[in-house]
Amino acid sequence: MSKAFDASSMIYAWDNYPPANFPPLWRWMECQIQSETFVMPSIAFDELKTRAPDCHAWLREKQLARISVTNAILEEAVRIKALLGIEGERYHPKGVGENDILIVATAAVECLELISNEGRQHILPKDRAKMKIPAVCELEAVNVPCMDFVTLIRQSDEVFGD
Repeated sequence: MSKAFDASSMIYAWDNYPPANFPPLWRWMECQIQSETFVMPSIAFDELKTRAPDCHAWLREKQLARISVTNAILEEAVRIKALLGIEGERYHPKGVGENDILIVATAAVECLELISNEGRQHILPKDRAKMKIPAVCELEAVNVPCMDFVTLIRQSDEVFGD
């Protein structure tokens, strides 16, 4: 199954496992990008321009496949937003924002696993608008597999050594 990265997970990987220090990991990442096993919603890719410009440039150079927002994704985002009880532009500062909802909707519509390093909420807030990406993914009505970057690495069974 292909995996979609949100900006938080790619920034986490870039900052904590720099390519200069972990070349085998980034060669593996490049192979996953070339096979389109790793993709990114275009909205998450755009977030990298200002938050991690070097990472953005590397991914662009490696020709990371980006998924544009479609009508189906917009419709799913509206449905998820309603599930969370978010009205209009009243997003809760402790919960998902508009881009986050579009990223989850992209993973749902395209049947992708989502890689997100947003914090896990072990006790879910009563107000669904305060949920972060992993909690939204776990909602029964959303049901998107979601893991962080380290879990992705562990599940890959890859060994990164020279």
